[in-house]
Amino acid sequence: MNEGVRLNKFLASCAVGSRRKCDELIQEGRVEVNGSPCLNMGTRIGPGDHVRLDGKRVTPKETKVIAFHKPRGFVCSKDDELGRDTIYTLLPPNLRNLNHVGRLDRDSEGLLILTNDGDLSQQLMHPSKSVEKEYLVTADQAFENAHLDQFLEGIYTPEGKLKAKAIERLSPRRIKIVLEHGAKRQIRVMFEALGYQVTKLLRVRIGGLWLGDLEAGRHALLNSKEIEMLLGLSKAPVAKKPANRPRRPRP
Repeated sequence: MNEGVRLNKFLASCAVGSRRKCDELIQEGRVEVNGSPCLNMGTRIGPGDHVRLDGKRVTPKETKVIAFHKPRGFVCSKDDELGRDTIYTLLPPNLRNLNHVGRLDRDSEGLLILTNDGDLSQQLMHPSKSVEKEYLVTADQAFENAHLDQFLEGIYTPEGKLKAKAIERLSPRRIKIVLEHGAKRQIRVMFEALGYQVTKLLRVRIGGLWLGDLEAGRHALLNSKEIEMLLGLSKAPVAKKPANRPRRPRP
């Protein structure tokens, strides 16, 4: 009776969405198994079964996870209503079905993960997982030491109280900042609240995975070990320098 995989896991493997999203689709009556509507989330799918979502047959997709170096000037969207350049124009056609995990705004650059694995996206984005993200940030003027402490203590903004997990001055106008729970445009909002403007923002790490020498506009397919680094599942500590990083893609 326990043969096969649960229906929500099967749907997630078809790149429909996270398991939670798939549970919602099942509850909404949008899923059919072997020609009949299925509302039982415990249903198991075997090799001989066929599944439809909104009347269309769905089948498991090959799981793909890539690290992408987002350049400045591109938006994280498949279609932009304002006609701006999107990151998907920089990807080959066979990767344009991948979904970006989180986003970097148009003026920011650096490490971005894209995948068709809904469960992985959920793990990276869920607040309970506390996946670290590290940035190198340059401001329009030198930082006051007291302001650096405020990043750790918390800064009151129109979006609420925001804070960083760690911060380190690299030069008078340049800092390294680590976030665990990122609000929309959090770094820029915190800087603006203290009277600074961000002139450059580069994300260099997610979890234990570094951007390294991956060139702007290029991508690298991640293997299972690198995905573990990304999720912080690797037992190796996060290096101070980008020793663990995506490989350069082949020309």
